[in-house]
Amino acid sequence: MTSSIRIACLQVNSGSDYQTNLETVAVMAREAAGAGAQFILTPEYTLMMDGSGKVMRERALAADGTPALGELQALARELGVWFLAGSLTLRSDDERIVNRSFLISAAGQVVASYDKIHMFDVTLPDGRMIRESSTYKPGARAVVTDTPWGKLGMTVCYDLRFPGLFRTLAQAGAQMITVPSSFQRQTGKAHWHTLLRARAIENECIIIAPAMCGDHPGNRQTYGHTLIIDPWGEIIADGGEAPGIVYADIDVARVAKIRGMMPSLEHDRPFTLT
Repeated sequence: MTSSIRIACLQVNSGSDYQTNLETVAVMAREAAGAGAQFILTPEYTLMMDGSGKVMRERALAADGTPALGELQALARELGVWFLAGSLTLRSDDERIVNRSFLISAAGQVVASYDKIHMFDVTLPDGRMIRESSTYKPGARAVVTDTPWGKLGMTVCYDLRFPGLFRTLAQAGAQMITVPSSFQRQTGKAHWHTLLRARAIENECIIIAPAMCGDHPGNRQTYGHTLIIDPWGEIIADGGEAPGIVYADIDVARVAKIRGMMPSLEHDRPFTLT
């Protein structure tokens, strides 16, 4: 196992046309692989992004991810890279859909999947309300899996605001944690950088957060600013606000070095509330 890796996050401006989104991802992934990326990651809602829950339900993929998942597996296999499909929206066993992140190996196999646990039921500063729980079925399990470079924990977007999940992943051995997102522009300006740096610092892990950017159908605006952060909290790369490929050369061995200097993951203690 080698600890050094070149990663590429695809910062995209997806809409509600599945084929156009897929073609954009494929073109960018081929460019990233040509530039030496070994691990390519995409944001939440990679192939379908619309502010309307009704549209997202109607255009959701089959429960097994057909046809999109197979096409992304073939792309990973063709390029010989590991690939994180930030999330795909799939039909479930009830009227809601699931928001599922897939990790695909360079052989084109699905190594792990994770369903977003925390639902974005909020009122934005401008008064607009979003109720993900009316459209999406939340997940119920945390996921840590092996990669050729180390252990990886999986989260999606709003999960970022729940540090207990990240702590669980780190204490289960995760050295890298992925946070594919379509973070709202209003909240992103205030919280995105701060929350991601905090999750990296407190868990002494590499945070990889590929982000959606721009304006989308259904009156949705996303913040962009894909971030890759080292375990000391330093921002290695920031994607800004426009579509593009965000590269970083990282060494996962740095996680062990930082954790050795400051072993805070070993210092949690039980306590009572009075």
